[in-house]
Amino acid sequence: MVTTRRTGLREQKKQATREALSAAALRLALERGPDNVRVDDIAEAVGVSPRTYNNYFSSREQAIIAAVTSEREARVAAAVAERPDGVGLATAVIEAIVDLYTDPGEPGRDALLLITTRPALREAFVDTTSAIEHPLTDAIAGRLGDVDPHTPRVLAASVAAAVRVAVEQWLRTTAASFTAGGLVVPSGSLPDLLRTMLAPLTPALDAAEQRARRRRR
Repeated sequence: MVTTRRTGLREQKKQATREALSAAALRLALERGPDNVRVDDIAEAVGVSPRTYNNYFSSREQAIIAAVTSEREARVAAAVAERPDGVGLATAVIEAIVDLYTDPGEPGRDALLLITTRPALREAFVDTTSAIEHPLTDAIAGRLGDVDPHTPRVLAASVAAAVRVAVEQWLRTTAASFTAGGLVVPSGSLPDLLRTMLAPLTPALDAAEQRARRRRR
């Protein structure tokens, strides 16, 4: 019991350090511009060594993006798993994705401007979409029950790919609007893009669910 408690406290401390580093990275990037922020600056702001920083992030872009995407993959999987049994798999997945990527806690306009106007940050932001694949695989497997191990993984990978395409399109559109001086409301177009890109996967998700139901009979 003591060992378990110590392990739990250690994990909490690591998570707190990660969150502090990412928050400092975003704050400094907004204040100075990302090109003027060094790993040493981020580490110093949190009171840790650059070596400790490197245990959490491999680049400053990764740390900046983590401030606005923290724990997204786990939240997506949890949202799918928590949908009532009466809700179809396709609906559960699509609604969970849309809700998460348009959550009020997602990046504000200043952070969005920073991300969309820096190619390296745009790339890092898009790359975060792949992180939902593995936890989503487990969530889909949990809803389907006893199925072959490949189906949930293929479905989750397809969902992650569709989300990536939607986010890439959204970032291009948003970046163009900012460049033109327009005021962009991030939550306005992303839900529609996500639904559009995920719609072709509905038949596959429905078919997998129907096969799972037949096996349970």
